[in-house]
Amino acid sequence: MTYSIVARDPATGELGVAVQTRWPFVGETVPWAESGVGAVATQSFSDKRYGALGLERMRAGVAAPDALDALLGDDAEREVRQVGMVDASGRSASFTGSRCVAAAGHVTSEGVAIQANMMERPTVWPAMAEAFPAASGDLADRLMAALRGAEAEGGDVRGRQSAALLVVPGEGPAWATRFDLRIDDHRAPLDELERLLRLARAYEAFDRSEAPMLAGDFAAGVAAMDEAHGLAPDDDQITLWTALAAGAAGDVGRARRLLAEARAAEPRSIEHLRRFIAAGHLPAAAAPVLDLLDDDR
Repeated sequence: MTYSIVARDPATGELGVAVQTRWPFVGETVPWAESGVGAVATQSFSDKRYGALGLERMRAGVAAPDALDALLGDDAEREVRQVGMVDASGRSASFTGSRCVAAAGHVTSEGVAIQANMMERPTVWPAMAEAFPAASGDLADRLMAALRGAEAEGGDVRGRQSAALLVVPGEGPAWATRFDLRIDDHRAPLDELERLLRLARAYEAFDRSEAPMLAGDFAAGVAAMDEAHGLAPDDDQITLWTALAAGAAGDVGRARRLLAEARAAEPRSIEHLRRFIAAGHLPAAAAPVLDLLDDDR
């Protein structure tokens, strides 16, 4: 009842899963990934053991195909399952049980496992396999392209309702994630997933501004905040902090305009900023904006 892609980026080591289905809350069940270990999609009468135990086995050094075979061997209901796995070395495996609802099937390649069931037509998963390597951008962009490729071929025969995107870094602690986005119930879940991905990228840029701003490199800090604001121009928190960066860099006119924009969206924005600065955060860099806040009293 779902289509998904599990993949590893050979350039960065990132691991990810992207999925869409006509059922709510798909992100709670199907996608699993752990930095430096592997990634799993478990669907079609989904059994979470494949996610948790698949990662456990790969963490112990078991290759993805062997981990999947072992779990299938212990599952009396294996013929209703559909599972894809990729490990941190790029070894991949998929399984489609004989009792999965048609059209159902899978395709694997180095670092990629694609699986689909209850599809409009049997060209869905091959279309995903073509779209993924043809796409540009990072792993998240290419995973999204694979989902769009599935939709172009008809996708789930029942329609669409929920989607999820999970990407973890190539190295890091077990809890590390880059993107963990879930659309639980939406008539156009891929559109909403793409919107949230842009927002998540905006907050990545926001986070990149902190170190240069604290170090007094206002040009780099403003550049990062401008990137964030460009990705999410309607997010008033990003607008507020772009104003802070502009003010710290000496562009008081722009800072004033952005403060007004943020306050129009959320009247408490100015009080938010006053309290943040009063707590001792960015005291030196915030001085020009403090003056604007004083003018605003």
